[in-house]
Amino acid sequence: MSDTPSRPSQAQLDRYAELFTQSLTLRHFGARMSFPEGRKVVVELPEVQPHHRGGLGSSAVNGGVLAALFDIAIGCTPALRDTTRRCATVQLSMSFERPVTGNRFHVEAVIDNGGASTLFASAKIIDAEGRVCARCQGVVRVSNQQWASGESPATN
Repeated sequence: MSDTPSRPSQAQLDRYAELFTQSLTLRHFGARMSFPEGRKVVVELPEVQPHHRGGLGSSAVNGGVLAALFDIAIGCTPALRDTTRRCATVQLSMSFERPVTGNRFHVEAVIDNGGASTLFASAKIIDAEGRVCARCQGVVRVSNQQWASGESPATN
């Protein structure tokens, strides 16, 4: 018998992403979530809108939008281990390296380390040309309680 916990199936991760993508939160941003090959969280903004812009008074994506998408991506990394347990971001540290310009970008987040109740994760924002524009490290608290829906944090 193995002590290694089982990981969620790709079908479970796809369902979690589907529900979260349908939530008011991601719909508000016009974003969608996925878990490619069950190895990372991807939050994609396929069409930057005028209300996303305004960084430094320019047409760059506003840092508040980037911070929110970092929070979503880092906060959902525990799903890579268990899609049913509640979790919450408790710390984010961001570094903005270049303006995010263009009409689309995405966030990629992975688990770096952690135990049963605390995960350390990192993420990066990548623009349409494949350039890393921002980086983030975060800490996520994982609860023993299940999501109210039983499937994802998407409640709205």
